[in-house]
Amino acid sequence: MPIKLLSLALSVALISGCASSARQLMPTPVIYQQPGGQPLFSAEADAPRHPDVDLLFITNRARPTAEELASAEGQPLPYGQQRARRIQFGSAKVRILPALDWQALEEQSQLAQRTRPVELELGKVTELGAFPDEPYQIIRDAQGHLLRDQAELARHREASAGLKAEIRRRLEQSPTGELMLYVHGFNETFASAAFTTAELCHFLGREPVCSFFTWPASSSGNFLISYTSTTETADFAVAHLKKTLRMIATMPEVKGLHILAHSRGAAVTLSAARELALEAVAAGKEPATLFKVRNLVLMSPDIDIDIASQQLTGFISDPDLVTVWPEARLPRTIDGRLTVYSSPKDRALLISQILFRSRNRVGQLSPEDIPDSAQRHLELRGGTDLIAYEGQRTDLAGHGYFTTNPRVSSDLIQLIRFKKKPGDPGRELIRTGRVTWRIPSVGESGAASSASARQD
Repeated sequence: MPIKLLSLALSVALISGCASSARQLMPTPVIYQQPGGQPLFSAEADAPRHPDVDLLFITNRARPTAEELASAEGQPLPYGQQRARRIQFGSAKVRILPALDWQALEEQSQLAQRTRPVELELGKVTELGAFPDEPYQIIRDAQGHLLRDQAELARHREASAGLKAEIRRRLEQSPTGELMLYVHGFNETFASAAFTTAELCHFLGREPVCSFFTWPASSSGNFLISYTSTTETADFAVAHLKKTLRMIATMPEVKGLHILAHSRGAAVTLSAARELALEAVAAGKEPATLFKVRNLVLMSPDIDIDIASQQLTGFISDPDLVTVWPEARLPRTIDGRLTVYSSPKDRALLISQILFRSRNRVGQLSPEDIPDSAQRHLELRGGTDLIAYEGQRTDLAGHGYFTTNPRVSSDLIQLIRFKKKPGDPGRELIRTGRVTWRIPSVGESGAASSASARQD
């Protein structure tokens, strides 16, 4: 790639990083735009009608350093960019500014062009519990066996019980009994991750328990160094996300789990999900039944296509691993759908492609990049869709279209909240292959299928 293009890509990535100060609420998804749109909130919902959004956070970020606090210039900074060797959890309030009553917020949230500003600001952040520092303490008994330290084990169980109790409390206010977990990518702060979670939660009708897993993705300093360190920090976050998902998904009170992962967070999430699936398979359990994942959504995933394919299908090519099911039956790994949103115009992923010399990043795929043999394989597995957005960029880097483009966010809401499959009435997508779809442009009609797109 020419030096000028590389410099442009680096500049775009740096400029497009999210700050901790207030930001505008994402544009209204098409599905809610009045007149004629769906109502944003259910009239039967029992949840308190309060404009501010109360989120559950889980993090392995350390407390901010003195230097980080100084550079924050008075902005809220509950956690920084350094790694913590433990998981912490709590409540993060996202305030709606200027102060609006519920009716005014609902009205503004259903307008294509708002008549009043609606901004998000990080409010009170309260840590409710923390797991022990890692590695957990161990002891050696008189026979020379290594054992878990009982006091350390008690602290772990206390933290786990506290997290689950907080989830149960929130489930009591959820009409669906489901939980949405957002996992962010590179160049994000605690606040920016909270903002994205809050606006997704808001336009999901505030129905599921809304939570986010935030890891110390670098958001300052030399870009190349930051991105390299973030890559290793992403690997560090996998074990903590895996523990988090296991604790949440195995709770009987959680009726379903929706995991939404963006950019580099998609790589973290895929690795964690793969390890959980292998755990279940090795124990002779069905991952789909055990973890109740209704949707795994990868948005602009910053991961090499071959690595992603291996993580998703590796167990299929390892018959010595899957031995407990009769007649060579393969276990179901997900209870719902795997959805990938991609855009060939995503500038931010150009940097990853250059740095890793990657043939293709999953988040840049177009339907033509997936050969028919791969599409046939995915169709046979079922429940997998690649949805391409090929329209104009609605943010500087074209990397955050899942919130900045009202047509893409509308499709995401149809999937998560209204449980519609591609091609269902009301979910306007154009079919381009066996498992590939395209977001229609303005004025273009969606179609469930076409003869040219699918040939049996």
